[in-house]
Amino acid sequence: MKFTVSQASLTKALAVVSKGMGTNSTLPILSGIYVRASEGQLEFQTNNLTISIRHLVPANVEESGETVVSGKVLTSIVKTLPDAAVTFEGIGREVTISCEKSTFRLNALNPADWSSFPELSCDRTIELPSDLLGRMVDKVYRVTSKESSRPILQGILLTVEENTIRLVATDSFRLAVCDSNASTPAGEAFRAIVAGTVFHDVLSMPTLTDTISIGTTESQVVFSFGNTTFVTRRIEGNFPDYKQLLPPTCATAVTLNVPEFSAALKRVSAIAQQNASVRLDVDVDGGFVKLSSSSPELGESSEYVSCNVEGQSVAIALNYHYVFDCVNAVSEAGEMLLELQGSMQPGIFKCNGKVNYLYLLMPVRL
Repeated sequence: MKFTVSQASLTKALAVVSKGMGTNSTLPILSGIYVRASEGQLEFQTNNLTISIRHLVPANVEESGETVVSGKVLTSIVKTLPDAAVTFEGIGREVTISCEKSTFRLNALNPADWSSFPELSCDRTIELPSDLLGRMVDKVYRVTSKESSRPILQGILLTVEENTIRLVATDSFRLAVCDSNASTPAGEAFRAIVAGTVFHDVLSMPTLTDTISIGTTESQVVFSFGNTTFVTRRIEGNFPDYKQLLPPTCATAVTLNVPEFSAALKRVSAIAQQNASVRLDVDVDGGFVKLSSSSPELGESSEYVSCNVEGQSVAIALNYHYVFDCVNAVSEAGEMLLELQGSMQPGIFKCNGKVNYLYLLMPVRL
């Protein structure tokens, strides 16, 4: 095997496939990157038994062949190389990498032990705008659960129906829903549950094209864009019926200036290091929300934020870390709406625009 490829192309390829490398696997080959050279093209693959990634790169191939090398070592080497041509030459279980005045010799693994890339026939496939979908995933993926005991809550529910793309995520303490209008193919509705971190990784890749194709099989979700194919396990199960959590009306509606509210929350929460709750006292007559926090060890803090209030005065306490996740998701907006039912009922933040966003948050005790 012998080929030459640019350092820039190589760096981008490794950034893509490294998302599928095993990190704590007892099988060394799962921590490797499979490289195959043939007819002017390189094929890079990774596989950690949950994710499989394949990326193709044009290259000057002098001699076809295949090898598997340590992904961590190869990535570390390529990052340090100058922006110049990089030559690989493989003989037996050794790979020599040279770039200008630098030369590296790596021990390789047997490519015969590498699992072939899954070739799947999707039951349903849909093509969506990557930029829009990426913005939507950014707004919801942090809300997915970190607990592996309930895999369904680690996923994002994607539905596409009647030109509406919708993403839903929840960890049982909060719920994020965002939707947007987009021209989608006519036909049956599309539905899949994808792990939140995987969804975010896919839509953060440097090789992402203007559109992304998403397909599903009985047990897998397949993402395809440009020269990249990303296969991950489909999360099975019934996603929680989130619509039943959304009340049809509210007792109090508060219109908040996002930058002003965010800055006030940041100042007030500085005192809440042990107790993560911030109290919101909504005053209808005064037209303000009082944010306050207290700590037996550190003291107290409070700040008044002017706002438009309709309905009844009410007080509620919320986990400020979770509120910040909501504020960060709508940071580009000027205003957002907070709807309240009572001190022990969920608070619902809403923000409408190109992407409509709803964030339901369970209260903490006052």
